[in-house]
Amino acid sequence: MYLKSLSLRQFRNYDQQCLHLSAAKTIIVGDNAQGKTNLLEAVELLSTLQSHRTNRDGDLVLNGETTGQIHGILERQMGTMELGLTLRRNGRRTVILNGQTQRRYLDLLGLLNTVRFSSTDLELVRGGPEQRRQWLDRLLTQLEPLYAHIWQQYQQVLRQRNALLKSHHANSTRPSQEELALWDAQLTATGIRVIRRRSRALARLSPLAIAWHQLISGCRETLEIRYLPNVKSETDHLEAWQQAFLVKIEERMMAEYHQHTSLVGPHRDDIEFTINNTPARQYGSQGQQRTLVLALKLAELELIEQIVRDSPLLLLDDVLAELDLKRQNQLLEAIQDRFQTLITTTHLGAFDAHWLRHSQVVTVESGRIMTDQQPLILTPNQPHHSNATKI
Repeated sequence: MYLKSLSLRQFRNYDQQCLHLSAAKTIIVGDNAQGKTNLLEAVELLSTLQSHRTNRDGDLVLNGETTGQIHGILERQMGTMELGLTLRRNGRRTVILNGQTQRRYLDLLGLLNTVRFSSTDLELVRGGPEQRRQWLDRLLTQLEPLYAHIWQQYQQVLRQRNALLKSHHANSTRPSQEELALWDAQLTATGIRVIRRRSRALARLSPLAIAWHQLISGCRETLEIRYLPNVKSETDHLEAWQQAFLVKIEERMMAEYHQHTSLVGPHRDDIEFTINNTPARQYGSQGQQRTLVLALKLAELELIEQIVRDSPLLLLDDVLAELDLKRQNQLLEAIQDRFQTLITTTHLGAFDAHWLRHSQVVTVESGRIMTDQQPLILTPNQPHHSNATKI
């Protein structure tokens, strides 16, 4: 797949700008706080409808404006398509595909596949379980767009069950068995779907990550990846999962009442990384953690390519500054022209002459995208969509 252009209207610090992508590799140069990361964030939103920086659409709209728009032209094996997203300060979104407003946001998912790699991804290893769950869930959404709906269903049930526990706690009463049984059944049904998909995805990703890790570490270190579900079943049979869920809910019933929140389910899962049988989170050196994250990102690229049978885009947000020269070279060698790549950087010193000759270099300054020092302004005939559909 190849993203041919990215157009922005009133998005973040961009008023009206268009970036035409003319090479397999695009290097985006600029000082800090000029808008480089905002460009990658716009591509990420067209890909997953999520931002790794905020959950509020109001944060994505240019100050003083009520709406912001992202538009991209994507070329895939099945043909060229136009992707559009309108963001509003009041939270309502419009999803557009080939000029037509879509009723379901799922219709945009899975069309533009991306892998993002930034300096903050070191939190995958050293951060809390929530970061690792979010990473796996974003990957799953790309591999199986329906997963976004499954996860949304689970979160809705979880919120309603928590609301029940909190309301009874506030009134110093306990929920009846009948009330809890209804939500327990729904939490179990949706939770099992989440756990099974997470487990399968990690089982496919792990061998790829382990192979990359061996290559990068020179076969001196052995990586292991373990999925740690909050609920465990002896077998993968549905009945066994249901029984395991309900037994654990029963065990944690008193603790849930006193803490007035749900303590059982995939919202409490974790993923464990060990290097040479040692937990990477607590005892891995900074170099080992960087090698591990690099291996995970390269494995993501490979897995998406295997499953969707097309090469995803790679978004590198100032990540070269976080890698030593050896890891930089291994990353750049792995990319070559196999994946369309957008790279942000504050200077071009990290790139050799070959990369610079075969890359499109653009400059970002105060929300303006410039090639040859001329800003690329959105042309009047660029598609502009304003139909609204709530999602």
